[in-house]
Amino acid sequence: MGNPHLLVVPYPAQGHVIPFMELSQNLAKQGIKISFVNTEFNHKRVIDALGKKLDENGLLHLVSVPDGLEDGEDRNQIGNLTERLCQVMPGQLKELIDKVNGSDDDKISCVLADISLGLAFDVAAEQGIPTAGLWPASIS
Repeated sequence: MGNPHLLVVPYPAQGHVIPFMELSQNLAKQGIKISFVNTEFNHKRVIDALGKKLDENGLLHLVSVPDGLEDGEDRNQIGNLTERLCQVMPGQLKELIDKVNGSDDDKISCVLADISLGLAFDVAAEQGIPTAGLWPASIS
């Protein structure tokens, strides 16, 4: 087996994505390969905001999956967003894991997911991949 390779899956909201991104950048600096999963909508926002400053050593890879919402739908409607994510994201994550593990020497060794996205833990368990959970909320 190659180097550790984490699939990082934050809930697609600012207070979740940013802490997960900061953690991922720090892990990549330690030599851990990261595949960071954003929704397509947030993926574009992260690229626009961070661009090339994202990863100095080439270990942090951004990937995206659909969120199930149509263009123009309000992504601040958390109930609707969560419902759609639960419908589309499990299949998308499974496809992503299969694709990475089928073509990469550094197979995904752990899924680090937002505690609020239980579906990511279910997909990882089905694939036999260990998981770790993170709750990025502030304690203040």
